[in-house]
Amino acid sequence: MADTGSSIGRWRERALRLMRRGSERADVRPVPASSAPLEPTRLVDWPVVLTALPDAAVLLSPQTVVLEFNTKAAELFPQLQAGVAISAVSRDPELLAGLSQIRGGASQLSVSVNQRVPVERSLLASLSRLPGSGDVLVLLRDLSETTRIEQMRKDFVANASHELRTPLASIIGFIETLQGPAKNDPSAREKFLSVMSGQAQRMKRLVDDLMSLSRIEMRTHLMPRDEVDLNGILDDLRQSMEPLAAQETVRLTITGRDRPAVVQGDRDELVQVFQNLIHNAIRYGRAGGNVTVRIDAAPEARRLSVHVTDDGPGIAPHHLPRLTERFYRVDVAASRKKEGTGLGLAIAKHVVTRHRGELEIRSELGKGSTFTVVLPEVGRPIPLAR
Repeated sequence: MADTGSSIGRWRERALRLMRRGSERADVRPVPASSAPLEPTRLVDWPVVLTALPDAAVLLSPQTVVLEFNTKAAELFPQLQAGVAISAVSRDPELLAGLSQIRGGASQLSVSVNQRVPVERSLLASLSRLPGSGDVLVLLRDLSETTRIEQMRKDFVANASHELRTPLASIIGFIETLQGPAKNDPSAREKFLSVMSGQAQRMKRLVDDLMSLSRIEMRTHLMPRDEVDLNGILDDLRQSMEPLAAQETVRLTITGRDRPAVVQGDRDELVQVFQNLIHNAIRYGRAGGNVTVRIDAAPEARRLSVHVTDDGPGIAPHHLPRLTERFYRVDVAASRKKEGTGLGLAIAKHVVTRHRGELEIRSELGKGSTFTVVLPEVGRPIPLAR
């Protein structure tokens, strides 16, 4: 945190330098003789000062009412506006406690601020009471990416080591057998090499999915900018998924919308989401059963919903809240037998979150499951529900 502290210090010094320059410029303006002396910080051109700062910044009155803020702060807090108490903008207890200390006489301090919606963010807030006016300058540095990368590193080490241990031990055991007792046994060699190949492929799928998940998590807070028609994605998936459906004797029915179903998103990521959901429905549904995919729209809410439904055995209620966790499996043996990595739904959840959407799961034992992806239709983005 030393680097973070020094960065905050540099920003503070920069703000104060700009403030002093603004005061110097303001001091040359004529002041009516009948006017009371103005405090130096009130004469600063704060919009210019805050715009010059590299990160989010908010100027508060001594009563913690918002006076000024820059564009970066508005991006972090869409409801931010002048004349509103900061407590109406953020209810973060650390931030409010820090402001209380500033009002109690502290000159400067730093606190951690955590946002939960529309996406999780970790912020470092530096609070400084300005001399003279008592106004409070709040500098906010977004540490989300740094925090996320560190957590991803820890998760990757823990999860990868656990999941890779079994296939790796299997491969090592077969290699030792081929070098020893089965050294001159052609039939055993063919059998073991086949198993080793399968285990190596399993490790490759795990690593590929982990890397894919890591890339998506790093960009969760960055909203995609392209416009994508979901009809086109489903048309492509119909062709690519039909051979798998035929192999599993499943009837796959995909119904698009009768007009464009355009969302703001990353096409490749959305393809991955629906491919994972359809693949799961085919593999874990009922042999000889049905899988349907359809698009619904709620015009009044400007939302599009894509439903992937199977008529398989269903999922017990106690599993549903955990289905999108990394490596969580309802049936570990069945998942591995069907070449699952336990990461498909985790990837889907993070992609949908990045697109400011929602992933809904409904299932009933013996009656199948429905996985629904809800996305804002282009025209008016809809924030995540609190």
